[in-house]
Amino acid sequence: MEKSSPTVAANAEGDEIEVLESTDVLAIAPEEQWKSLFDKFDPENSGFISTERFRDLLATHGSELDPHKLEVLLALADGNSDGKICYQDFVNLVRSEELTMSNKRSNSFRRAILQGSRQLKGCSLRDEVGLGLSQRLVRHVAYETLPREVDRKWYFDSYTYCPPPWFILAITMAEVAVFIYYGIQLDRLVLQVSSPSFLKSPLPYHPQLRAQAWRYFSYIFMHTGIEHLSLNMAMQLLVGVPLEMVHGALRIGLVYVCGALAGSLAVSVTDMTAPVVGSSGGVYALVSAHLANVVMNWSGMKCQFKMFRMAMALVCMSVEFGRAVWLRFYPPAFPPCPNPSFVAHLGGVAVGLTLGVVVLQNYEQRLQEQSLFWIFFCVYTLFVLCAVFWNIFAYSLLDVRIPPAP
Repeated sequence: MEKSSPTVAANAEGDEIEVLESTDVLAIAPEEQWKSLFDKFDPENSGFISTERFRDLLATHGSELDPHKLEVLLALADGNSDGKICYQDFVNLVRSEELTMSNKRSNSFRRAILQGSRQLKGCSLRDEVGLGLSQRLVRHVAYETLPREVDRKWYFDSYTYCPPPWFILAITMAEVAVFIYYGIQLDRLVLQVSSPSFLKSPLPYHPQLRAQAWRYFSYIFMHTGIEHLSLNMAMQLLVGVPLEMVHGALRIGLVYVCGALAGSLAVSVTDMTAPVVGSSGGVYALVSAHLANVVMNWSGMKCQFKMFRMAMALVCMSVEFGRAVWLRFYPPAFPPCPNPSFVAHLGGVAVGLTLGVVVLQNYEQRLQEQSLFWIFFCVYTLFVLCAVFWNIFAYSLLDVRIPPAP
């Protein structure tokens, strides 16, 4: 595509803005028609076509598009360094619903292509110079969490620190505050669980008190000791804050809360006599989802030392999980009540590898538009309902000997 003169580019920019803001003048082929056309150029059904095939598609059928959208799509083909075009990028730019409901991506392309502020076919985001500290942090987060350069550039352009990653910070401060409070009250920081008053708090989950529904989530604010708290908070902040900066509090909060709830319910089903404390269910959901996303997009992830850092994350998770397993089978300080269960970790991992992966993998697409999200969400809801009925009926039917309430 030949470059336009500055006058033409300025006129095109003004025309495009007018077109994007006028929903009644958009005339676009139905998405099903474009999907069938895309599939003809993608016989392998990989979801990608080469830029050469993409240009052929536009040359053949581009007359059905608004000329300014055609210009954006051609620029996308010219600027893609991977030599491939993803169908989701294509349909986001073609569909009028996307441009009228959420024109984030089109605005990014318009700035990059027509204003020349960040040409897609120029240097990568990592080569940007003269950035301030906050901009370098945003760029670092983009490379930590996003596998595609086009997503990293859009995120870098649009992120404003408003709102900040408040969910992870707020829940971390609450967990630390609760730990300090009980540390002072119990007069110990290491192995608080060995105190006779530890489980008397209204926060931990205890099978004898399972009718108190808040305990299925409030248990995350209690930790067995400073060694437990430290490992969880380190993973929660190092992984959770960057993820929330990119995906937002709603998505990250959904994964975290679902992981925490799945953890306590998994314990109530599989380790029926044990109490539960610690935020490991939510933390392991976030970390496992992030690690799975990195593995699935290994070639696209450009974070530094990713193999070493992934190994360190797995080591930290293994150490914390090993500590929990050892504690569970260590002779309890106050029999017959056993020490807290480790099964909540596994419940968190299960949520992270299913629901969490879908949430983190689809950065641009809305969750409600993804069939896989609804499949996993329905499976998760079914698990919650089955666990609730299990808690209501199974303990009496199986004649489980539950330790007395603390």
